[in-house]
Amino acid sequence: FVAYSTAHAQDAKKLLNEVSAKARSYDNIQIDFKYNLSNTKENISQDTRGDVTIAGDKYLLNMLGTTSMFDGANIYTVIPEDEEVTISKYDPNEDKQITPSKMLTFYEKGYTYKMDIAQTVKGRKIQFVKLIPIDSKAEIKDILLGIDAQTKHIYKLIQTDANGTKYTLTVNSFKTNNPISKAMFLFD
Repeated sequence: FVAYSTAHAQDAKKLLNEVSAKARSYDNIQIDFKYNLSNTKENISQDTRGDVTIAGDKYLLNMLGTTSMFDGANIYTVIPEDEEVTISKYDPNEDKQITPSKMLTFYEKGYTYKMDIAQTVKGRKIQFVKLIPIDSKAEIKDILLGIDAQTKHIYKLIQTDANGTKYTLTVNSFKTNNPISKAMFLFD
């Protein structure tokens, strides 16, 4: 059994490494996604859509009527409805969140992983990998990462936290290496 679970973990690590390598091979990635937050105990279920453009560490995220932009040094959060802009210096030591620029590589540190179920979704084989934080005090209980077995792109991310809240991000479209303006990540 130990040999089986070690091989299982190695298969999961190999698949995740392929996903990272693929993501890093692109100049930029544009993702249109559906986001769901649910907690059955609290009777909460909210759906929203969003889109993100990622180029290296930089990103531009539109979600819930807010635009977040990271230019490599600062994070700008723009809330047009309130005519409000928040600018915060990025501190990698404080960064516990799965930010858009880390969405495709966050699992490289701090998790153990194993292969989970495989499903066929719209004719595509989606292989799930279960990630469990090494830190026992982590707010995240586990993350299921659904990977398109053929393209090695992330299709779905399901994060469950300690109080049972589930965050599900489903990729609707995944475009790569599109021409984007250099000014896209400059705050104006």
